[in-house]
Amino acid sequence: MISEIFERFVEQTPLTVMVRAIMERSFGKEQLDKLFEETAEEQYTKTLLFSNVVGLMSLVVCGMYPSVGAAYQAYKKVVGVSKVAMYAKINGLEPKISQALVRYSSEQVSGIKTEFKQGNKSILAGYEVRIVDGNHIGSTEHRLKVLREESAGALPGQAIAVLDPQRELVVDVFPLEDAHAQERTMFPLILETVKAGQVWIADRNFCTKDFLTGISERGGCFVVREHLNLKWTEVTARQEVGKNESGTIFEQQVKLDSGLCVRRITIQLEKQTRHGDWQVTVLTNLLEAEVSALVVSELYLERWQIEKMFQVITDTFNCELKTLGYPKAALFVFCMALVAFNILSTVKAALKEVHGAEKIDAELSSYYVVEEVQSTFRGMEVAIKSEEWACFSEMTVTAFADMLRTWAAKVNLKRFLKSSRAAKKPQKKKTYDPKHPHLSTFRLLSAQ
Repeated sequence: MISEIFERFVEQTPLTVMVRAIMERSFGKEQLDKLFEETAEEQYTKTLLFSNVVGLMSLVVCGMYPSVGAAYQAYKKVVGVSKVAMYAKINGLEPKISQALVRYSSEQVSGIKTEFKQGNKSILAGYEVRIVDGNHIGSTEHRLKVLREESAGALPGQAIAVLDPQRELVVDVFPLEDAHAQERTMFPLILETVKAGQVWIADRNFCTKDFLTGISERGGCFVVREHLNLKWTEVTARQEVGKNESGTIFEQQVKLDSGLCVRRITIQLEKQTRHGDWQVTVLTNLLEAEVSALVVSELYLERWQIEKMFQVITDTFNCELKTLGYPKAALFVFCMALVAFNILSTVKAALKEVHGAEKIDAELSSYYVVEEVQSTFRGMEVAIKSEEWACFSEMTVTAFADMLRTWAAKVNLKRFLKSSRAAKKPQKKKTYDPKHPHLSTFRLLSAQ
């Protein structure tokens, strides 16, 4: 039974209610603890449940609490162990557990998103698209004993994320504790997940003979930017095949050292990239009869979506906690941010259904949405009893999606739109007199 207080929160802050309901439905305690038991190899459950760790860290990652210590103080009775024991649990969480949590989150919310028209858009007919890219976690504070005498930045690890742009979900992640290790050491694990009928889009660091050949051998396809170190033999001469907004398109057939024949598509750009490049070359094994070179060049531009995802979790979530120096803990926090992104994506899908996809994609500010949830979540948890949320986990997927639509219709979209900016004006060269390093603002304003 939904109370009057619950209804008031729905009217005043429907976005926060949507987030909390999705969390209740998708991340139940029993499911999370079962996930831990099935995945963990070294850790085991004694007193502190994995579900409690996820619940606590989700509040920190989403910004409801400024630190792990603050969240612990607020939920000390729920956690049920000392602060030392809690940190020991977080610091020892195996990367496989963090990976499993991200995979689980995408599976849970995917069923909800399929109920919305914009929940599973098509990018390339007949194919599932995957975008893959790596990210280094920022340096931490030198709290660990081994770091106290070091002045260099302490990097706690890195991760390769896999984004499904059709559903706008992070479907997989490959955490790596050694921040100085090559990303390419993870390629064999990534190849194990490749399926027939998929198209993998990636930047030049993923352009290796073994990776491209591995995708092809598994029945998958790729659109990967060419690396200068990749060796190939020309099969056909390069010829112009068309133009688009980016520039002129050229295509030729080449053969890799592994014997794999691929299409080499070059875009001669009209404008220089920010890195000073005048052309971009991509390799693909998509059949020319099915996908033209112009479509391939447009398809590679979808890669920006994973960059956008990294920007969202960096700008709106606490994906890097400088106080957590142990690699396992830092990677777990990063993966929790990916889970938060999947929840946010589900909320956006409901908003698109009601307010229109174009408006949400172009104008909605993820920062303002998350800020709204941050500012109201703690109060809502105090006011609404946990029992009132239980009904949402018992609903059918269709009924729950209808409920999200109803709440989405109550969102005052104007409050969460991006602030428009005028075009930047060229900056004049500033004057500096070393003899007068300071100025009086009052005198400058008076002179003006």
